[in-house]
Amino acid sequence: MLRRVKKYIADKELLKDGEKVLVCVSGGADSVALLDVLLRAGYECIVAHCNFHLRGAESERDEAYVRQLCNTLGQRLKTKPLWMKDGIPLYIKHFDTAEYAKSHKQSLELAARELRYQWFSELAEQTGCNAIAVAHHQNDQAETILMNIRRGCGLKGLYGMAAKSRNPYSERSVPVIRPLLCTTHDYICHYLRDIRKIEWMEDSTNTDITFRRNAIRAELAQWSKAEIEHLATLGERL
Repeated sequence: MLRRVKKYIADKELLKDGEKVLVCVSGGADSVALLDVLLRAGYECIVAHCNFHLRGAESERDEAYVRQLCNTLGQRLKTKPLWMKDGIPLYIKHFDTAEYAKSHKQSLELAARELRYQWFSELAEQTGCNAIAVAHHQNDQAETILMNIRRGCGLKGLYGMAAKSRNPYSERSVPVIRPLLCTTHDYICHYLRDIRKIEWMEDSTNTDITFRRNAIRAELAQWSKAEIEHLATLGERL
C-alpha cells in the first residue's frame, strides 16, 4: 500500500516530499488508511474531522475515536518528526447540518458536502497546507461513474473524479487530492486489518439504500475487484 500510494502521488504530482497536507478523517477505514499512509510516507499531516450531528451517539463515538487515533498513530512512527512534538495536530468542527440543509433547501448529503469542503478550504489556508487530502478510492470512482451514467451524461461524465482538482465549494487555491484512487476499498481494509492492525469505525448509514450512492455501492459489492478496477481505470484514462 505504501509503495503504491507513494508512486501514485509522484506520478500524478499530488505532493512534493515533506509537504504539509490537510487530511480529512471521518474515522472510517478509508480515511484512517489515508492518514496512516501519508504519515508513513513522511508528509506533515494536519487532521480535520467533521461532526455533523446526524447520527446521534455514533457521531460522538467517531469524534472520540479520531482523537484517540491521532495519539496512537503518532506513537507508532519509528522516528517522530519535529513537527509532531505535541502529537498530530487535530481540528474538529461541529455543524448543525439539519438546520443548514433546511435553510438552504438541500438534502442532508449535499449540505454536509458543502459544509465540509468550505471548512476544509478555510482550515487548509489558515494552517498553510499545500493540499487537502480526501480518501476517495477506486470503488468511489466506479460509483461516481455509474451515477453519472444513470443520470444521463456525456463523455465528461465518464471522467469520474480527478486525482487533483479545485475545491468545488471555494475559490481559494488549495487543491483537493485523492491519493487512494490507485486502490480499492477491499485492499484498504486488508491493509488496516491484516498488515497495520488498526481498527476503524463503521458508519451504520452506509447500509441505507434509500441514499442513491449507497444503493449503487450495494450493487458494486457484487462486482469483482478486477471489474471495479476496470471501471475506475476507464475514468482515469478518459
